[in-house]
Amino acid sequence: WYQRRVREAVVSTQSTGSSGINAEYGDLIVVTCRCACVSAALSPHLTMVSLGSITTMRGKMSDSKYFNTQKKGEIYELKAELNSDKKEKKKEAVKKVIASMTVGKDVSALFTDVTMCMQTDNLELKKLVYLYLINYAKTQPDLAILAVNTFVKDCEDPNPLIRALAVRTMGCIRVEKITEYLCEPLRKCLKDEDPYVRKTAAVCVAKLHDISAARVEDQGFLETLGELLCDSNPMVVANAVAAISEILDTNPNAAKQVNIDTPTVNKLLTALNECTEWGQIFILDSLNNYSPRDEKECISICERITPRLAHANAAVVLSAVKVLMKLMDQITNTEFVQMLQKKLAPPLVTLLSAEAEIQYVALRNINLVVQKRPDILKHEIKAFFVKYNDPIYVKLEKLDIMIRLAAQTNIAQVLAELKEYATEVDVDFVRKAVRAIGRCAIKVEPSAEKCVTTLLELIQTKVNYVVQEAIVVIKDIFRKYPNKYETIISTLCENLDSLDEPEARAAMIWIVGEYAERIDNADEILQSFLDGFHDENTQVQLQLLTAIVKLFLKKPQETQELVQKVLSLATQDSDNPDLRDRGYIYWRLLSTDPAAAKEVVLAEKPLISEETDLIEPTLLDELICHISSLASVYHKPPSAFVEGRVPVRKIQVNRNADDAAETDPHIEEDDRTYNETEEAEAPPEEVGGGDLLIGDLLSLDYPAPTPVQQPVNNANQQQPVADLLGDIFGGMDLGGPAAPAPATSSPMDLFSLSAPTTYVAPAQVILPAARAKGLEVSASFARRNKGIFMDLTFTNKTMMGMSGFAVQFNKNSFGLTPGAPLSVNCPVLPGISAPTSLSIVTTGPVMKMEPLLKVQMAMKNDIDVFYFECLVPAHVLFVEEGSMERNLFPQMWRKYRTIRRSSSPFLSPTNRKNKWSKY
Repeated sequence: WYQRRVREAVVSTQSTGSSGINAEYGDLIVVTCRCACVSAALSPHLTMVSLGSITTMRGKMSDSKYFNTQKKGEIYELKAELNSDKKEKKKEAVKKVIASMTVGKDVSALFTDVTMCMQTDNLELKKLVYLYLINYAKTQPDLAILAVNTFVKDCEDPNPLIRALAVRTMGCIRVEKITEYLCEPLRKCLKDEDPYVRKTAAVCVAKLHDISAARVEDQGFLETLGELLCDSNPMVVANAVAAISEILDTNPNAAKQVNIDTPTVNKLLTALNECTEWGQIFILDSLNNYSPRDEKECISICERITPRLAHANAAVVLSAVKVLMKLMDQITNTEFVQMLQKKLAPPLVTLLSAEAEIQYVALRNINLVVQKRPDILKHEIKAFFVKYNDPIYVKLEKLDIMIRLAAQTNIAQVLAELKEYATEVDVDFVRKAVRAIGRCAIKVEPSAEKCVTTLLELIQTKVNYVVQEAIVVIKDIFRKYPNKYETIISTLCENLDSLDEPEARAAMIWIVGEYAERIDNADEILQSFLDGFHDENTQVQLQLLTAIVKLFLKKPQETQELVQKVLSLATQDSDNPDLRDRGYIYWRLLSTDPAAAKEVVLAEKPLISEETDLIEPTLLDELICHISSLASVYHKPPSAFVEGRVPVRKIQVNRNADDAAETDPHIEEDDRTYNETEEAEAPPEEVGGGDLLIGDLLSLDYPAPTPVQQPVNNANQQQPVADLLGDIFGGMDLGGPAAPAPATSSPMDLFSLSAPTTYVAPAQVILPAARAKGLEVSASFARRNKGIFMDLTFTNKTMMGMSGFAVQFNKNSFGLTPGAPLSVNCPVLPGISAPTSLSIVTTGPVMKMEPLLKVQMAMKNDIDVFYFECLVPAHVLFVEEGSMERNLFPQMWRKYRTIRRSSSPFLSPTNRKNKWSKY
């Protein structure tokens, strides 16, 4: 209302041309000018406001001019404050910028203004500016160079805090242009007189190596880090160790430039007692990678590390345990080893009094220690008894360790505990407890009867899941102690109706089939399971098929119809390939040779091992070296879950100590990569080459050869069982056309070759599964149809399918290279071998190799890229048209000698083809 009245007064004055204004409007304007909004609206147009008149601006003006608001934005205000002359106002502005950056606002537009604030003596302001630069230097690399001079100047500041701050910030700015100016200040800071600056510079070397490894090696920073290992300040030593460890993780070849010898180790052990807990962890981890010269040095290191077992930090304790566990393997003094084992027990048990999460990590590490040296905690089994308030993940780990520590001396306590656990409310924990009782029976043979009695008592509780788990473990006990506890079978059969889980049903069916001759109504029991055959789980179907075949071989007179029905269901009515294949195998065994069927199906089974879940020894030794890391929690090597943890260089076959890329400058990075465009444009896979052979081999499984029927025809003269088998299977068609007589077939017919083939060496493994993450590659070379072929077999030894196969050859002596994309029937399923044939031509790049026939290759699939090498047999390089006239041979030989004397050891592929094709 005020604004409208004022506007009317001004407009009235303009229209009348009057030099004044009436009193009413004049007084109104004077009063309302006290209001900020009206004052701001009138200030551009009114030069003076008085009680009786208003002097107006000359010229005609529009109404909107009075209400235009030029409100400044937040960025504009921050820019103005950053350029203020007052230090406090400037610092507050930088704080606002950092706050906006922290909550996710884009304040990169202020980069130049914030950079101008670097030149200050205020340490707090300098830290804030450096924090801003670290965050936005990547997006403003060109402007970030403007701050280099200030960084270099700060690296020579009298204040050590500013020197350290400058070198740390330069290391954190991951811009290649900045690193060019970082080297000289970093070199000075590594030799600074202040230890704080030196320890900061040591970490900066690791950051610089991550950005530009070559620059670190060229500037000699690794040697300087090695010198810092003998520094007088323990924190400098700890940071130098941490930096070296980080560098070696990504570039193991750098170890050649960092020499850790006995005097250096003594310096590290001296610093171990004085540095912080995290510094101690870095030093202990580095000692874990050190190999002592002799047993005396091992004992000395162990004695100086043992006090770390009493540290309050769990990480320090586990790191010390890791080093001691490794060194104990190199000590032959049994008394000293026993003393160390006694000292290791208390700190490990103490870790179980921490929070649940720390307990879990400690238990996973203790599990490895117990598998390696069970004597360490053999008297501490009570520490692993489950508490009522333990989380389920802690309970399960304690349960597992209890079983590993179970022995004849403590089995009574263990069984009492496990029986108590079996009455808990947590179903998963109860199942584990019941299975643990079975594991105790298998592990501690003298106490097996007590364990079986305990299981029978649990079965009497009639709790469904307890009964089913008990039957599963009793099956394992029968496997471990055959013909010893069969008297309890009747008790098990009483609970048939309560079995609804596939594993329990399969276990019960196995027991009935294994001891069918001792169970009067075994056929009735199996018939009850057979009635719902198609509704059963695959595990149950497979077990039922085997059990009925066992029953038939033991009681052939009574179970003819039963076995015929189950074989029909398995082979004709089932679409499960495993079940169908097993059914055909049993069918053919029974129809051709009943005696062989008995030997196969009723063969004596090997006893199950005491510990079926122990980690493989070589993997266990590797995990022991990774105690206190994620590898010890996952129980997997780091390469299994950390990408790039193990460089590809480590999995190459037949590599020398020096990497091939370093010893041979001709092997370029481009030669190790794949042409993605060529792979994308590769034609679809077609069956051919090696697939023809696999098709022939597979077809041999289906025909029923003539000699197979002879045992059936002669069965009437052998035994009554054969008569029954003849009646059952005599009129059945097993399917498939009759195979050709062996006399009419030959290798020439099998492979459909019109010309004789050259010698083919047996296939050899050129890429072991251990070096290729479960992929095994076998190969042989052959010459067929005037060409070179590499016959490959890919075997998948992992638990997942593989696909996306490709291969590439490096430069070699004869220019060998794939003539066509690699064609593999994908995916290659777990446990399956996929053969293929790769055509090879001689038009690739040439480079002399040592030995001459060596070829370096790269194999890629959807998991990783693997490098390896193999030797090509010389005979596949010779062409068939090798005839030569006698007078022509000396001429060719002289030409060859001339070529040998020339500067180029090998001809280009084109010249080589023209000059040597006559061979």
